[in-house]
Amino acid sequence: MKTLITNVTVLTMNADYDIFEKGFILFEDDRILTVGPVEQQPNAGYDRMIDGRNAIAMPGMVNTHTHIGMIPFRSLGDDTPDRLRRFLFPLEKACMTKDLAYHSGKYAIAEMQLAGVTTFMDMYYFEDELAQAADEMQARAILGETVIDFATCDTSEPHGGLSYAETFIPKWLDHELITPAIAPHAPNTNSPQALQAAAAISKKYGVPISLHLSEMDYEIRHFQEKYGKTPVAFLADLGVLSERLIAAHCIHVTPDDIALLKQNDVAVAHCIGANTKSAKGVAPVKAMLEAGIRVGLGTDGPSSGNTLDLFVQMRMFANFHKTHLQDRAAFPARDIVRLATLGGAEVLGLADKIGSLETSKKADIVLVETDSANMFPIFDPYAVLVYSAHAGNVSDVFINGVPIVSGKQLLTQDLAALKTTLASEMKDFIKQAEQNEKKTIL
Repeated sequence: MKTLITNVTVLTMNADYDIFEKGFILFEDDRILTVGPVEQQPNAGYDRMIDGRNAIAMPGMVNTHTHIGMIPFRSLGDDTPDRLRRFLFPLEKACMTKDLAYHSGKYAIAEMQLAGVTTFMDMYYFEDELAQAADEMQARAILGETVIDFATCDTSEPHGGLSYAETFIPKWLDHELITPAIAPHAPNTNSPQALQAAAAISKKYGVPISLHLSEMDYEIRHFQEKYGKTPVAFLADLGVLSERLIAAHCIHVTPDDIALLKQNDVAVAHCIGANTKSAKGVAPVKAMLEAGIRVGLGTDGPSSGNTLDLFVQMRMFANFHKTHLQDRAAFPARDIVRLATLGGAEVLGLADKIGSLETSKKADIVLVETDSANMFPIFDPYAVLVYSAHAGNVSDVFINGVPIVSGKQLLTQDLAALKTTLASEMKDFIKQAEQNEKKTIL
């Protein structure tokens, strides 16, 4: 089927940042055929035409780091110190099940799709069930099974994610939209041998590997005191750094670390919302980009940043980095939109398929309406997306050419039903969480 989207401002996000203020997009099935000004659009030969009503057409946004199974944790113990070990780890062990992870995953994906996120990188447990959820939601996803040095909700032994991944990865290798991966939690929560084993699995199957890196101050102290080096240098010595590695956070990296990341072509998932909410700091993204490192935006999990919305991340990125650098011009809006689209695609190794609106690329397309009060006037469409727009302005979403959102409504799923089902699955979780919270307060 050939589809023509017309009467839109097309932000191609290609190498030249071409914009067609009165433009069109023509795609057939899952691939873009052509993009250009309306004067050049075909008058016939398509099966359906969509009037964009002066919307901004942009590439589907890419969330480079999240944990979609963690919707149940949202708003729980948000202001509690050491929340990870006091709330998250214990409750995951006690309450997380494959069914809860699955229904959480579907709800999280719905939230992202309604916000114009068409691709995401996940790190969690029960990734086989989360892959099933992503498949049913028709989402483009990279899904990494967590490896950590203690028994978890989906494995009875430390580093059990390694054996889980050996079964999970081959099962999903040939899927059109889903890429399986492996995700050791962090350098300080895995043995050196487990980190090397995870890297070996990544290389064996040619799939991504992701981990939290240089995120915690105590992580930095641990490696300095035990090994006399940074976590990045430690991983370099282990042979874990590679072009397949997606390093989340990298808040506390040094200039030497940045050089190592670039030397090994490691990509970075930058989660400004979660990092600042938890008072961990602002990563040196400007230095990373100047070094030529691939950087994209991530929301982190819905318990860490409380939202899966990249419009929020773009605005927070602008505000925090400009303030941190004391330079209003440090990151033009165009560059920030790139981080949320093509930059994210580069991080995930998918830039040949997605991230820009160009001939032969996949038809992952988002329309942002301009009728709402907050969307007028528009002198600079990039600035409007970064500083004015929000998820509620997303009107239409296509993934692989399939309409997923139309008129701000999910087409393939019933959001209310997803919420009701998840709430039902959360009953035992809520009881345990309330008991845990009382213990923590006492």
